[in-house]
Amino acid sequence: MKLLKELCSVLGVSGDESRIKRFIFDYVTSESDNWLVKPKVISGEDFQENIILVFGEPKLASYCHIDTIGFSTRYENQLVPVGGPVTESGFKLVGEDALGFIECELVVDDENRLFHDFKRPIQRGTNLSFKTDFIETKNYVQSNYLDNRLGVYAMLKAAEKIENGVIVFSTWEEHGGGSVPYLCRYLYEQFKISKSLISDITWVTDGVKHGDGVAISLRDRNIPRKNYLDKILELTEESGVPYQLEVEASGSSDGRELQQSPYPIDWCFIGAAESNVHSPKEKVHKSDISSMIELYQYLFKYLK
Repeated sequence: MKLLKELCSVLGVSGDESRIKRFIFDYVTSESDNWLVKPKVISGEDFQENIILVFGEPKLASYCHIDTIGFSTRYENQLVPVGGPVTESGFKLVGEDALGFIECELVVDDENRLFHDFKRPIQRGTNLSFKTDFIETKNYVQSNYLDNRLGVYAMLKAAEKIENGVIVFSTWEEHGGGSVPYLCRYLYEQFKISKSLISDITWVTDGVKHGDGVAISLRDRNIPRKNYLDKILELTEESGVPYQLEVEASGSSDGRELQQSPYPIDWCFIGAAESNVHSPKEKVHKSDISSMIELYQYLFKYLK
């Protein structure tokens, strides 16, 4: 879990993903010589803070967002949420402005307004993240930002065995999206990729439990194409990887932007389930992490 712990500690609030981009880029550069296939790395100004890894002759892409929820500093110690973080007085926050490192606590007043208690004014527009307190036990990991640093972790581990395919590390997902439309356009026009997966983290609910396998979402606020889902479920049965099915009426992911794009792209959300969603104490069962990695490796091999 060393890599996962490191991923969770890198700052990357939506719109401010340069640090986590650099971490992923450096990791791929140092480790990919040991992978089954060394991918072509596509990045640069035309792709902003996004990274695309192209393996072999790809027919399938997995999208994995690298940003997190957090807070932006405003005026008079005020904070504005980025995405939908849980807000509770006493949560520890970290960040950095031109005057130095910041560690403070979140303060929620009686009118649910958000503030910080740092000893000096923080420069306006500075992003603050939950401070990392990574806890690993026999069966669980608990940390801030398992959503979606665990999705990133799963893709970096799956990448070790991918022969053909694309991994897309996308941005802005927690605060409305915006990068996937031009990323999927590039992949469709360059490689005619029309099959995709969403490597993200979902919720423990009354029907999705810790330790019952990776969750395959049949729908959330958006509905994937059933013929495509049926192919994935057939392959998942063949794989023998433990899984559970999710059906929800709310929630969304990068899959929404794929479905709304002007391209005929199928998508399916596949990810481990967590409790304490969008808090500093997100919690996932380790067996579900293993199932997630194994299933992605299998689908990249057999989903045509």
